[in-house]
Amino acid sequence: MSRTGPDAPQERRAVRVAAGILLSRVSGLVREAALAHVFGVGPHLDVFRTALRGPNVLQNLLGEGTVSAAFIPPLSRMVAEGRRDDARAFAGAVLGLTLAAAAAISLVGVLAAPAIVSLLAPGFLVGTPDGVDRYRLAVTAVRWIFPMAGLLVLSAWALGVLNAHRRFFLAYVAPVLWNVAIVAALVGGALGLAGSGGSPAGPDRLLVLACVGALVGGGLQFAVQLPGVLRALG
Repeated sequence: MSRTGPDAPQERRAVRVAAGILLSRVSGLVREAALAHVFGVGPHLDVFRTALRGPNVLQNLLGEGTVSAAFIPPLSRMVAEGRRDDARAFAGAVLGLTLAAAAAISLVGVLAAPAIVSLLAPGFLVGTPDGVDRYRLAVTAVRWIFPMAGLLVLSAWALGVLNAHRRFFLAYVAPVLWNVAIVAALVGGALGLAGSGGSPAGPDRLLVLACVGALVGGGLQFAVQLPGVLRALG
């Protein structure tokens, strides 16, 4: 039986947030299962996780952390006070700064990938008996993953706009697309559907495909929120 009264909208919003987070977590578990199935406990999975470490830190600092602390509260206040023009101008100004940060992150990742890998995983510089060149693979992975981090920072901006306008479900369910893109890339490579001449891709190529999937997923995560953001800002 549904409740009515002043608390009903808050309860519905809470349910939507919980549903979005649940779907995101479930898709994350599917992603981890796909990675474990394709790579097992081996060097390629180590490389993929290492490539994600730097962008994860940057996303937490420039994305969710900054958005939660400095963007959502004042934007929410403007929206609550009916100052739509001020809210639109403020969101646009923050978007400009976010775009600059995203571009800088992407450029640094592409140009400084060798140094980043040396900093994140110095052990990759040492050869191993299995013959897998972890350092080379990690440099390639970082060059794909850092632009993804820029897109996820933009996605965090979109999340902030939607949250300030009390539109929660889309913002929290959007990460599902990031997980789905990675899983789809892995499945496509494993089945020979990703440009491998009809044959299953090897582990090196699967690693690159996973990184490409992460980049595409970052773009999808931002893009799916954009129509709602534009409607919210008018």
